[in-house]
Amino acid sequence: MNYVLLSTIGAIGMGMLAMVIRMKAAKRPASAKKIILPPIFMSTGALMFIFPVFRVHPMQIVEALVVGMLFSILLIKTSKFEIKNQDVYLVRSKAFIYILFGLLAVRVVAKLVLSSSIDVGELSGMFWILAFGMIVPWRIAMYLQYKKLHDELKATSNTRLI
Repeated sequence: MNYVLLSTIGAIGMGMLAMVIRMKAAKRPASAKKIILPPIFMSTGALMFIFPVFRVHPMQIVEALVVGMLFSILLIKTSKFEIKNQDVYLVRSKAFIYILFGLLAVRVVAKLVLSSSIDVGELSGMFWILAFGMIVPWRIAMYLQYKKLHDELKATSNTRLI
């Protein structure tokens, strides 16, 4: 039970940190690098599967990925970009904070419920897969939105030069 409690406290701390980072990020122009790097950095977490305690069954992989992809829809819907001062910015969404808190609450409740029937290491692996399955589609959608606006911005600045 101590592992469940510690990992739950860690998840809440990480959720709060993600919210603070997201709020600060909206104050600076977006870039492809800022959008693409988080999933790449997170991918190093897959090294946990080297250790047998974290390995999950194929069906659990599918379940975690599907849930993560479903959760990503909420994040995709609340992530929009706009052009301001000749730069592309992420638009702050009031709903985003509530969605992040909601996803965090669902994750904590699911962890507490599932920890009685699934080993803590296996559950950790499943939640990493869920999070990765959520962040990758979200960041791909963000990149596509960003690229579209960035290309528009480049096109308008090129026409001004002519």
